[in-house]
Amino acid sequence: MESSDAPIGRATLLIILSALGFGSISVLTVLITGAGIPLLTAMAWRYALAVAVLAVLARPSQLRSIPKQRIIRLVVIGGCGQALITYLSLYALEYIPVGPLAFLFYTYPAWVALLGAFRRTERLTLVRVIALTMALAGVTIMVGAPTEKLNPIGVALALGSSFLYSAYLPALEHVQEGVPAIVATFSLVGGAAITFVIAALISGRLFIPASVVVWSEILLLTLVSTVIAFWALIKGLAVLGPVRTAIIATVEPFFTAALGVLILENQLGTTTLVGGILIASAVLLIQWRSTQLVPTS
Repeated sequence: MESSDAPIGRATLLIILSALGFGSISVLTVLITGAGIPLLTAMAWRYALAVAVLAVLARPSQLRSIPKQRIIRLVVIGGCGQALITYLSLYALEYIPVGPLAFLFYTYPAWVALLGAFRRTERLTLVRVIALTMALAGVTIMVGAPTEKLNPIGVALALGSSFLYSAYLPALEHVQEGVPAIVATFSLVGGAAITFVIAALISGRLFIPASVVVWSEILLLTLVSTVIAFWALIKGLAVLGPVRTAIIATVEPFFTAALGVLILENQLGTTTLVGGILIASAVLLIQWRSTQLVPTS
């Protein structure tokens, strides 16, 4: 017999897995764009190939059993929400550096918690406040709070993407309820694929890269950062809800920094380690509190 807290433990691990997948996006994107491939081209192939993989994994009978309106909503969330969040955050880099962008974007767990409390869908408990504070402090230490004067356009774009993501998580949790995770992932990624492919076609940037190395990086972006990451996010989100998911997902910048050390030969500083410890402590606190609230059998 499994203990009653096993689903919460699995969900926590799934969110950490999704954060690892999403955390590899920037490193893989740096490698791909560094080889001369436009970002829009990389994103179009990333999502298009992910749809092809998920089409094989999702059984036709599963798709037919889901109401069309639910599938359409997931496609719209992927095509509008996910694509817009990606666009805003990337466009912000035209005005502000990566560090301030990361700091501003990773304020989203606070907005998720406040939004849930305002809508009375999730309680803002003392333990969650402490965990949220620890997680945000860890991110701040890791990427560095912006101290220089920042371009207000870049700040608005970064905060806009953060606000959008804080609304995106609860909306995704609601729409995917009762839908098999693989079907929800297929629909969500399909919506993003439609948007990016159309955008790449209109801009004239949809072409086939010639480099085998670039294709291997795009395939990693497809499988690890898209198929696995979105599937794990949807599975974990269904159990944990948006607030706990958002707090646990703050491990993502630590994974990004670690991959930067391993692949891009960046330096792993003390601030990264201290920030990572704070974020890990917040995750453990949320996990411990969640299991305490589940009665054992």
